[in-house]
Amino acid sequence: MAKKTVVFKCKAPEARRVNVTGTFNNWNPDAIAARKDSKGNWSVKVSLNPGRYEYKFVVDGSWLNDPNARERVPNNIGSANDVLVVK
Repeated sequence: MAKKTVVFKCKAPEARRVNVTGTFNNWNPDAIAARKDSKGNWSVKVSLNPGRYEYKFVVDGSWLNDPNARERVPNNIGSANDVLVVK
């Protein structure tokens, strides 16, 4: 199946660095860096195969949930991961 381009977006006007991490990159917090626009919105495009992925944002070193995520699942460290389904 063909990969799909997914855009991850995060509003963090005060942040100096925002990354996205998840099951699609073995939870590497430094692998996928987002870029900030003039309004403080961060975004990054990622090419993913169809499937179900768990992810989080890493904002200045803090792991945060996506407020726009449609679904969350508990993880093994007592918090929750966001869920993305790519069709």
